[in-house]
Amino acid sequence: MGKVKLDEIDHQILDMLIDNTRTPFTDIAKKLLISAGTVHVRVKKMEEAGIIKGSSLTLDYVKLGYAFIAYVGIFLEKTHQTKFVLERLNQIPNVTVAHITTGKFNIFCKIRARDTNHAKNIIFKIDDIDGIDRTETMISLEESINDKKRLMHTIFNEM
Repeated sequence: MGKVKLDEIDHQILDMLIDNTRTPFTDIAKKLLISAGTVHVRVKKMEEAGIIKGSSLTLDYVKLGYAFIAYVGIFLEKTHQTKFVLERLNQIPNVTVAHITTGKFNIFCKIRARDTNHAKNIIFKIDDIDGIDRTETMISLEESINDKKRLMHTIFNEM
C-alpha cells in the first residue's frame, strides 16, 4: 500500500481532531469554511486508508487516583519466552504499555499505580511471571512532553 496523499484541509481536520476527538464535524466545517459533508467524507477516507484508527479518550489519571507512573525494563531468561511473557503482562491491568525492545531490556513497560506501595505490588507480580529473569524499574517524576501534534506537523511538512 502506497503513501496516502493528504492536503492542507486534511491536515487541519486532523489537527482539530487530535485536540479533541469529539469535535463535531459541523464545528470543524465552520472553522475551515467547508461543508460538514466534506469533513465526513475526508475523515471516512482517512479511516479507510488506515491513517485514523478509531478515536481515543484522554483520562486524567491523577484525578482518578493513579498518579504514580513507573517504567519497568524486563530481562527475559530466554527470548523465545517473549510472547508468553507479553500474554501474562496483558493480564495485569496496570501495565498500560509494553514494547519489545533491543538493547538492555527485552521488554519495556509503563505501569500506572496509586502510590509506591501499589507500584511495588505490581512490580512483584511482574517479577513472578515465568520466564522473567529480573526487572529494572524507573519512577517517572513528571510527564514533561506528551505531544501528538509536533510529529504530525513534521510528517505533513515532509509530504
